Parts: sequence; C-alpha cells; structure tokens
Amino acid sequence: MIDRRTMLAAMAAGLAPATASAAPDATARWRSCAPVPWTVQEVYGTVWRGQVVIAGGMSPGIQKSAEGVRAGINPEDRVGIYSPTTDTWREGPKLPFPRHHPVLATARDRVHVFGGYGVAEGGWMAVPEALVLEGKAWRPLPPMPRLQCETVAVALGERIHIASGRAPKGERNLEWNDQGDIDAHQVFDARAGRWETARPCPLARNSAAGAGIGGLFYLVGGRRVGEGNSAQLDAYDPKTDRWTTLRPMPRAAGGLAAAAADGKLYVFGGEGGPGVIANTWSYDPETDRWTAGPDMATPRHGLAGVGIGGRVYAVGGGAKESGGQVTATVEALMLR
Repeated sequence: MIDRRTMLAAMAAGLAPATASAAPDATARWRSCAPVPWTVQEVYGTVWRGQVVIAGGMSPGIQKSAEGVRAGINPEDRVGIYSPTTDTWREGPKLPFPRHHPVLATARDRVHVFGGYGVAEGGWMAVPEALVLEGKAWRPLPPMPRLQCETVAVALGERIHIASGRAPKGERNLEWNDQGDIDAHQVFDARAGRWETARPCPLARNSAAGAGIGGLFYLVGGRRVGEGNSAQLDAYDPKTDRWTTLRPMPRAAGGLAAAAADGKLYVFGGEGGPGVIANTWSYDPETDRWTAGPDMATPRHGLAGVGIGGRVYAVGGGAKESGGQVTATVEALMLR
C-alpha cells in the first residue's frame, strides 16, 4: 500500500521538465515578518478586512493510539489574524473542532472555512463541515455535498469555488490511504447559502494552489498519487462554465502556495525536486508568461499564501518533506 512518504519519494523521480522562463525580477524581495504565535503546516489563508487569516492546520503535539503515546503532528483548532500595518498577530475564535487542510475564502465580508481532515486514527478522516465567522463565533453552514480535501478555494464575488483535491475512494474514511485524487468543482453561493456543482477541473490532482484574478479562477500545480507533481495551470471562467489550460509553470510542484497581487499570480514553495522548494514564480495573464522571482529565505511546503496590496505573504509550512520541521515562519514578498 502506498503511503504519503513513499508517494513523495516517487514524485522526485517523475518531475515534469522545467520550461523556459524570463529573467528574474530584480525589484521583488522577500522580507521576514512577525512569526505565527505557534508552529503550523498544512494551513490555508484568506484576506479579511486587509488582514491575513489562517485557521486549523497541523502542529506538533502528542498523539495517542492503541500502540501508546508518541510525539506527532496533530490537527489544530486555532485561528490566527495578522495585521500587515502593525506586523502583529492575534488569536481569533477557535474552530469548533481541530482539523488540518481546511480551505479558507472570504465572501460578503465574512471568512468561510470548508472541509479538511478531522481527528481520527491516522488523522486523515475527511469532513464535510462548512463554517462562517460571524462576530466572535463560528456558525455552521450547509455541509459540502461531496467530501473534498487538500483542495483549493477561491472567492469570485459572492460565490466560492472549490476545485480539485482528494476524497474517499470507497466507504473507508479513516486514513490518508483511503483518499484518491478528484477533479470535483463545487460552488458555495454565500448570499443564498446553498451549494451548486460546476464543470470539473481539467486534471484531477491534490495539493494544488490558486487565486482569483480578473474574475477568473486560476488553479496551478498539485500532484497525483503515483504519478508525481504537476506544472499544469488552468483558468476557469464562471460566465461560460469553462476551463482553459494555459502555459504550465516552469517547475512542477505539489503542496505549494499561490496568491494574486498587482494582477499577477504568484506561486511559491512546495515539495518535490527532491526536497522542499524555495522557488517563486509569477504568471502574467495578459501575456501568458512566467517570470522567475527571488527564492524564499525559508523553503516550505504546506504553507498559506495571501496577497494584500503590493505584498504576497507566505505563512507557516513545513521545512521538510511530509511531516516534520514545522515552522512559524512568515515572509512577505515586497513587489514595490
């Protein structure tokens, strides 16, 4: 049976060849920011009222099982809110229960959280719960009609698109090995409070990244179990319910992060190569071209990516493939 560590080793042998890229952007640079108050990986973020919000993820702790007690990485229930203005963090209302890999998106001035994995033997039980932060409390929303984890959530107006990821292959839903890659595309209408189904993404994969630019949903990278990392870039137009496959990113990566800033898509970090990736790339939708950016000072995977104004934030993540060397590191890519 393939496990996550075996799969990561296989990815290094199956990387897609890098495509040509433009000369590095000499004006952009990464700068250290205040760290998250706790270490966390497999975490996602969103922008809310000019601040970065993260929720859930995995943090070091003690695991209990039939075999006894040991050190491990456990699901988190903590919520962090970062102010770029003051370079400070504060804790927000905790999630109702710990989960890792929950995706976040902001619509109608509210932070939404979807899915992820709950506490179970093995720590990979996919959950359908959806939540919205109202005031100082999380309120439940209609659950996801289909289980969808290690996915990507992007808000386009009042509708939140969730595409790609992993879901149980059968009745078993207790461990990572029970999950398989999917091309599902679910949409939550934040105004109506209901779920819809949209056209599936062109490639079933998990641990991709994405952002919204110009009313389109850009979905990039990811990996397929047993097949390795992907460099594929797809764009979804909600007006036509169609996906378009664009120029692939220069380096295949899974567990990477992405964010939109200044009308471009910024992609950074991830696993596979071998090791953890430091690369940063920017994609210009106007020219369908990729440009190399400065490497992150701390290569990471399973990190959150958020763009605010002329900065892109890389939050948390693991400095070692799979689990281990969990960080609290926060860096900002200064674009101007």
